[in-house]
Amino acid sequence: MIIGYQGEPHSYSHQASTELFPGGELVGFRGFASAFAALEAGDVDRLVVPVENSTTGSVLPVLDRLPGDDSHVRFSILAEHLVEVRHALHGLEGASLDQIKEVRSHPQALAQAEHALLTLGIEPVPTHDTAGAVRQVAEGGDPTIAALAPPNAGAAHGLVVLKEDVLDKSHNTTRFVVIHVGDPEVNEDDDKTTIVVTFAHTPGALALVLTELGLRGANLTRIESRPAGAAWNYRSFIDLVHEPGVEGLRHVLEPPPANAATILNLGSYKAVVS
Repeated sequence: MIIGYQGEPHSYSHQASTELFPGGELVGFRGFASAFAALEAGDVDRLVVPVENSTTGSVLPVLDRLPGDDSHVRFSILAEHLVEVRHALHGLEGASLDQIKEVRSHPQALAQAEHALLTLGIEPVPTHDTAGAVRQVAEGGDPTIAALAPPNAGAAHGLVVLKEDVLDKSHNTTRFVVIHVGDPEVNEDDDKTTIVVTFAHTPGALALVLTELGLRGANLTRIESRPAGAAWNYRSFIDLVHEPGVEGLRHVLEPPPANAATILNLGSYKAVVS
């Protein structure tokens, strides 16, 4: 099985893919657009992507691509996976922390360590990937530039760890999902579902839908509204924890809540407890 992910070897996405598919053939992509395109084209069988972080929230370039549109194939979520994120500063052999003026990393990683980097007086510079930043620092040979990346990412490129645990929140964890092409499937132990809802243009429609889902026994663990289609139209991504299996899902979604204009099921899977 060929597993796609965004980034390079030794990135957090690579780590998640390895933990989920230890025997899989892993293929990294520079950006999320190319990763999703590869899944749609059948170049990879599964895609492992970050969907949210406990410090910085949703990974919007991923979230917005999950529903697709009429011009794309159907994507659905098969599983979720949590990765504890512990950034380290990697620099050239012989460099010291007080020399570092610039740090490179993925924008999400930099955001998760914004205050820590400000305290250190280091200028953040975004790049496409955490592990890619390590490679760039090694190739550049400038002792004043470091990379913010997983603790084990630097050794493969000859870098050393200048500082461990460079992050703003000790609970920093990223939630990944596994995506494939096809309609959602519900296994007997699947107790979590991600849906996308648009609402009737009536007063209180959002509140009424959420209330109805709650009264049916769904635990709403995440709600995120994002632009959809025409200007100033929005759709809400909702994660529901429910009784397992087909019947558990049917109990909360059938019939559809009265004030929901549309509901798109993005997939059911077994919830991971952090």
